[in-house]
Amino acid sequence: MDDRVPRVPEQRRPGFSEKPAALRFDVLGPVRARRGEEPLATGSPQQRALLAALLLREGRTATAAELIDALWGEDPPSQALAAVRTYASRLRKVLDPGVLVSESGGYAVRGLGEGVLDLTVAQECAAEAEKARAAGDLDHARQLLNRALALWDGEALAGVPGPYAEAQRVRLEEWRLQLLETRLEMDLEQGCHAEAVSELTALTAAHPLRERFRELLMLALYRSGRQAEALAVYADTRRLLAEELGVDPRPGLRDLQRRILQADPDLAEPSAPAAEAQSTPARPAQLPATVPDFTGRASFVTELSEVLAGASGDGGDTGRVMAVSALAGIGGVGKTTLAVHVAHQARTAFPDGQLYVDLQGAGARPAEPETVLGSFLRALGTADSAIPDSLEERAALYRSVLDGRRVLVLLDNAKDAAQVRPLLPGTAGCAALVTSRVRMVDLAGAHPVDLDVMSPDEALQLFTRIVGEERVAAEREAALDVVAACGFLPLAIRIAASRLAARRTWTVSVLAAKLGDERRRLDELQAGDLAVKATFELGYSQLEPAQARAFRLLGLADGPDISLAAAAAVLDLPPEDTEDLLESLVDTSLLESAAPGRYRFHDLVRLYARACAERDEWPPSEREAALSRLLDFYLATAAGVYAIERPGDRLVDHLATPVYPGLTFQDRRRAQDWLYAEAVSLLACVRQSAASGLLGRAVDALWAAVDLAESGTNSKAYEGVASALRAAAREGGDPRAEARALITLAYAHSVTGRFDLADEEASRARELTSAATDPLASCWSSNVLGVIALYRSRHDDGEAHLTHAIESFRACDDRPGEASALCNLSRIHLATGRTDSAVSLARQGTEMYDAMGHALKGANGRYALGLALTQHGRLPEAAARLQEALKVFRDSRQRLWEGMSLFRLAEVDLAAGRPAQAASSAETALTVLRGIGGDWRRANVLLVLGHALSGIGQPGRAQVCWREALESFEALGAPEADSVRALLKPLAMA
Repeated sequence: MDDRVPRVPEQRRPGFSEKPAALRFDVLGPVRARRGEEPLATGSPQQRALLAALLLREGRTATAAELIDALWGEDPPSQALAAVRTYASRLRKVLDPGVLVSESGGYAVRGLGEGVLDLTVAQECAAEAEKARAAGDLDHARQLLNRALALWDGEALAGVPGPYAEAQRVRLEEWRLQLLETRLEMDLEQGCHAEAVSELTALTAAHPLRERFRELLMLALYRSGRQAEALAVYADTRRLLAEELGVDPRPGLRDLQRRILQADPDLAEPSAPAAEAQSTPARPAQLPATVPDFTGRASFVTELSEVLAGASGDGGDTGRVMAVSALAGIGGVGKTTLAVHVAHQARTAFPDGQLYVDLQGAGARPAEPETVLGSFLRALGTADSAIPDSLEERAALYRSVLDGRRVLVLLDNAKDAAQVRPLLPGTAGCAALVTSRVRMVDLAGAHPVDLDVMSPDEALQLFTRIVGEERVAAEREAALDVVAACGFLPLAIRIAASRLAARRTWTVSVLAAKLGDERRRLDELQAGDLAVKATFELGYSQLEPAQARAFRLLGLADGPDISLAAAAAVLDLPPEDTEDLLESLVDTSLLESAAPGRYRFHDLVRLYARACAERDEWPPSEREAALSRLLDFYLATAAGVYAIERPGDRLVDHLATPVYPGLTFQDRRRAQDWLYAEAVSLLACVRQSAASGLLGRAVDALWAAVDLAESGTNSKAYEGVASALRAAAREGGDPRAEARALITLAYAHSVTGRFDLADEEASRARELTSAATDPLASCWSSNVLGVIALYRSRHDDGEAHLTHAIESFRACDDRPGEASALCNLSRIHLATGRTDSAVSLARQGTEMYDAMGHALKGANGRYALGLALTQHGRLPEAAARLQEALKVFRDSRQRLWEGMSLFRLAEVDLAAGRPAQAASSAETALTVLRGIGGDWRRANVLLVLGHALSGIGQPGRAQVCWREALESFEALGAPEADSVRALLKPLAMA
């Protein structure tokens, strides 16, 4: 599959009226029917056989018996007559009215105009060629025969079954060979013997027993001065005929051998080729048809049009020789469609013609530049006898022919810059558009254009144009799902839309559901000869083994993108070698460079890469090994980041030991940068690993990345992954992994304000940790249970949990854990009125953090100390501690605790009689906490904001804040609701 302009049904606006396009039929290749450029469904092979039989009768009626014999011969099925009638009925629905008629129990195709059937056109060309030859106009005769031969598209009646089709295939092939013989005879009559040798050599190889080809080859070789080879052809022919048929060469061949031996002067090359018609210079117009539903790409159309508009250099750009634009992009992204559209728009700027060639760069046999140059030179009016043999000479002649002319050259589907360079005009006034899957960074002077997928709006617009406004408007959301499943890739959208357009019983939702299954998506994106998988296969088949391995293995990793270091882990290669491979894949457009050092796949390409890994990676265990290395990389690096943030914390000693190493960082800032840059990919890998048999390490990697739970940006994603790991551990019967997953999930729930769920998860975790003898996990579960009890005003339970946590952390020699539990216990004392001990506990925990160099956790200690000092009435000191905590939280990107610190500073300002400042801090806290922290925290901030607003003379706003807070507290069943009702009661009575 390549990027050629696909043919799709043209969509018409309601009320649009014009003369319907004429029908066209092909039999010199696959049997096809078209209305204009729109392909029509011709049905099953037997149905196409019926259509072919009627077309080849040229309007004559075929009886039912004749058609049955044509389709099945001597062994027709029992329901053959019914089948013929069914096929005819289906064809009649597809074709124009009155084309397929019933007559005397049989059928006929009638009313076809001139040029409708390719065979008829070929016959007319052959007849005109015979007349032209008789009149001595060999050049025109050759053109007519070439036009006739060009109508063959492979084997005639390809894929059509039945004895009639087989007999007609033989007849048409014989006629084609006769036309070739006639045209080659005229080639030799015009002195084109050198060019004929190559073609005749191939034909004699394909048809070794056809003596006329061998006779012409002998004559062409003799006239090329290669007498010995000509005689060798005769010897080979004589031997072959004797071995295969037991006969001698026919008299004409024997006579030619004799005349060659005698150097008969009548065999010599004509003294001069027949004069070429000296008319106006040839003006080729080879551009393919543009698609009628071209959509979007406005910026690219403008950019390319501006480059082409400057091709003549009339604007004063005397340094420019010509305009060259090189479009690169993934297969199916619409490079050819865009290039053809732009080329058609620019035709008037190139009055001397437009050349086009498909260079087959993505295929197994890319076009040879010398062959293309020969074709271009002929199209520009150069006689075959004047075209030299070598690439260099042809390129020079090509540039000479174009000198002084304004011609646009569209070089489609190029393999590389080396294939393109000889085909560039090189003269002012000419321009070249090049499309390729590879970025031609080594094509000097080219204007590079990287074509990406469509925008969602463009994608939906293209889908609507093909499917129809009415169907899409009724199911807009499903249509958006379809184009998203297609990855906004034009080819995929075109295929999906064409399938839907051809199935009136399908709804858009049916198509969306089919594409929703990732395992089947690539198989669903196939319609006729268009297939997304096939276009990717062309690019994949061109890769070197190391590139192909990298492509396969990288596709296994979930996540939107992957860093260079993570990719090196997947491939088990040094970063330098990995970068070279990844950049080479970027150049082939199979991989995208998301940012320096980061790479990503298009969604459909990733699915294809995974399919390749399933099919081609050997041994299969390498797939699991690659994902295992990636998980190890994330686990090791996240553990290192955790250790930098929390020196002395024992958690890293209780995590699984990774085999593959991670990155190391020298400072806290770079470690944090890595964690948040890799957050989405890390969480995706952890989730994926739960289903890959790597559950224990996956849970530990998530625990090591616990800071992501409090970041705000990643809180929900962290919670979702923790939930998935808990479910996987429970299903797999792994109590240790389940307990650890429950701890991370309980922590995530507490961050998002879902305290009831957090309580359940943490309680279950403590039960499991006791059974699984996981002491550090037991410490953590007790600590989390204490915090949750605090939030739910169960102070006795909270004190018991936290006291147990302190003792357990001390037994594990985990001083940071002990400091955390002390700070949390401080808040229990504060809630129960023991202000002095609350200050003492918070100060003790903070000093422990500071002694170990814990910046982030030290901020948690200062937060707790600030709360205790506020209630103790030591407001300046409280504000100082909270400001210190706020700075660290902001620096550490901990949005939850940044917002909560602002909230606590608002409480300090309110207590200090600064309501305006309190209102400002509370408003900022609401902004920071938007979408994180949960309703309970937000309600507390609203409560303080209401007091602050009331203090600055805005009681109306204050009431709104309190009412909103009351709604949240009542929904949560929180005891704070009573105090808010008390605030609102006097206002309601007033």
